[in-house]
Amino acid sequence: MSAIVYQTNKKTGIKYVYESQSYWDKEKQQSRAKRKCIGKVDPVTGEIVPTRKRKSPETQAAITHSARYFCGATYLFDRIGEMLGITADLKSCFPHTYQQILSLAYYLILEENNSLSRFPKWSALHIHPYGGNIPSQRSSELFSSITEEAKEQFFCLQSKRRLEKEYWVYDTNSISSYSECLRQVKYGVNREGDSLPQINLALLFGEQSNLPFYYRKLAGNIPDVKTVKHLLSDIDFLSSSPVKLVMDRGFYSEANINSLFQNHLKFLMAAQMRLKYIQEELNKVRSTLCSWTNYSPSYDLYATSVTITWPYTQKRPYKGDIIKGKRRMYLHLYYDQERASEEERRQNLLLTALQEELKSGKRNPEHESLYTKYFHISTTPGKRIKVVAKEEIINEAKKNYGYFALISNEVKDPLEALELYRNKDLIEKAFGNLKERLNFRRSRVSSESSLDGKLFVTFVALIYLSYVKKKMQDNNLFQKYTLQGLLDELDVIECFEQPGHKRCWGEITKKQIDIYTAMGVTPPSLQ
Repeated sequence: MSAIVYQTNKKTGIKYVYESQSYWDKEKQQSRAKRKCIGKVDPVTGEIVPTRKRKSPETQAAITHSARYFCGATYLFDRIGEMLGITADLKSCFPHTYQQILSLAYYLILEENNSLSRFPKWSALHIHPYGGNIPSQRSSELFSSITEEAKEQFFCLQSKRRLEKEYWVYDTNSISSYSECLRQVKYGVNREGDSLPQINLALLFGEQSNLPFYYRKLAGNIPDVKTVKHLLSDIDFLSSSPVKLVMDRGFYSEANINSLFQNHLKFLMAAQMRLKYIQEELNKVRSTLCSWTNYSPSYDLYATSVTITWPYTQKRPYKGDIIKGKRRMYLHLYYDQERASEEERRQNLLLTALQEELKSGKRNPEHESLYTKYFHISTTPGKRIKVVAKEEIINEAKKNYGYFALISNEVKDPLEALELYRNKDLIEKAFGNLKERLNFRRSRVSSESSLDGKLFVTFVALIYLSYVKKKMQDNNLFQKYTLQGLLDELDVIECFEQPGHKRCWGEITKKQIDIYTAMGVTPPSLQ
């Protein structure tokens, strides 16, 4: 429904006329309106004087020579940037360099695993926001110019565009570096087995939107469990709405749970089955958990929940005392038969390997604790090694095969909790995108400012990449395309320029139109 709206500029006194078009905002679940200025009111006659139409950016730039460019994929990113507010937010935070940031982000996505030294070639063949070449020296200067203040402003603007009720998925991962002179590059636990020093990268994702909106660089030797304290001190500036976090069991500790309660944050977290209070509650329901009433055909597992009391403590250094209290928490318990079989198989293979190492005399120093945990080891009079399994220890471990637990101070339903937690996988895939596709598995920059700037540009690229992957999943496009294949399908679309003429698009196929539509973008030929 459209309507005519009048609004007076208080500074100039000019009364402008707008055409207001109402629409329903699915994300905010409320009615919104788009306004378009159609003129201003003549102060003498009272008539509406139409405004002059502005020339589009395409026609504003003077075309001086004939050329053809690839523009189908960059057109898609232009529209996504408008929809998600990325372009507007970058322009607000980086008014002089936002176009260069966007162009480099586009390049990182479209030229998988290629270094920035190849940007000039790509730039000469593509339409992109900056429209010109960015040499290696210029890109280094650009990275160094990206300040912490501007980045935080961008994070704030992006976080406000996320749903207020949305859970925030939190995780960390490592990025290896060839430079040991950077302050936060340290040796730590590396999941890929790299022998290089590393930095850790913490990332926040919207659980429903699947879009990242915040990251933090951490020293490479800080374990996951220690990063929550840093996160809580950081996210105050992001949003005034209640924060809800989803985390894996690497972040579990009594101190972290107390901190989350102290900061009035809602959370959902995995917990280890060996914890005493979890074993006590599991033993109470072990005989009934695997009943038909607790079976979920959707997940092919059994689930139940119990309400427990968390023994809350808070140290107050300024008063020198400790506050103690009780906080309500929900413990969700699950049993997965397939998971139980896999865990038993994995354990049997481990025990067999340990036994063979002991009998052959080829002991692995890293397995010494496992030898003593699972076996009685002795030497016979004939100096033969005798290995006897500790059946009670093995059977005790077997009792927990297939079981896992989640805890929350908000989510009561076990299946709702499981759905939320399993969506956490998206953040692990995002780290994969960051390190593999965006060429950031091993950082080669040698200065702190260059690393920070390149990380930010890569993060911007990750937002676009996450949007495209989410749309591909929602529309079952992975059955037809790989991510690279879909982008390549659009990247071959050409446009043509001639002096004195408007930029002209080449042929666009039905398959390409269908891709744009699935991405929520109006195809260029239909605009």
